Amino acid sequence: MNKKTLKLILKLILTGLAVFLVFRKIDTDQLLLILQSISWRWLLPAFLLFALSKVFTALRLNLYFRNIDLYISEKKNMILYAIGMFYNLFLPGGIGGDGYKVYLLHKHFNTPVKSLLQAVLLDRLGGLVSIVLILLSLLLVVDIDLVIIQDIPVTLIAIILLLLTLPSFYLINKYLFKRFLPSFIKANSLSLLGQISQMIAAYFILLALGIDEKILEYQFVFLLSSIVAVLPLTIGGVGARELVFIYSYEYIGIDKNAAVAFSLIFFLISAITSLIGSFLKIDLENTKKDKNSL
Repeated sequence: MNKKTLKLILKLILTGLAVFLVFRKIDTDQLLLILQSISWRWLLPAFLLFALSKVFTALRLNLYFRNIDLYISEKKNMILYAIGMFYNLFLPGGIGGDGYKVYLLHKHFNTPVKSLLQAVLLDRLGGLVSIVLILLSLLLVVDIDLVIIQDIPVTLIAIILLLLTLPSFYLINKYLFKRFLPSFIKANSLSLLGQISQMIAAYFILLALGIDEKILEYQFVFLLSSIVAVLPLTIGGVGARELVFIYSYEYIGIDKNAAVAFSLIFFLISAITSLIGSFLKIDLENTKKDKNSL
């Protein structure tokens, strides 16, 4: 059994275990009632805003490509990004979306693999930093029963970390990803725009579920679950995201059943968006590695 097969089997086991734990912790009858009462008109703007968030992140990645002298049109970059999303979600046992992009771009443009890997890694880090920044900002206003360090208010810790996060990321860019430093401000602005778009999409999902209380608390846990879902533990983050919602209710007071319903709908929107990538094809044969391709 090769490593890829073993990883896929482990992911399937962890996904199954996570889903099992989720359904042990919730009232399935109540969950079904919540899902049956969905106001569907709010899901279209949720879908469109989620798709918009991916446009922002695709633009960010193309900025990094230009930093390593790889010039492809925004249209082809969007298509490549969409195909990568499909690989990430539906082919977890394969090379993955990032690996696919690195392979294809190296093959057609002979761009060094190291440079491409740095670009996609920094792209992921930029998304993570934007989530952390918004999480820390929300920590200043949400009602959460949490003690991190005894006798030190959570809000003070959040302010300190908030002030340190972006400068720290700048230093990481400067010393580990120096070639990408010219895009620092624009790329991180796109990261924030992408994450804000997803938060607005999440708000519409909450409206669809009839949730009109503790909106910021749900948003806070949503962002927290997004970090966990990125970890390569389960397939597409299934189960892992829901577990975060379930175990957060003790600290933040959100409804477990409504939270799981929210998470399932968000995953469905993400899956539909990613599925679009399976219908797209990209032709890089006639793309020249020069600025005229922009």
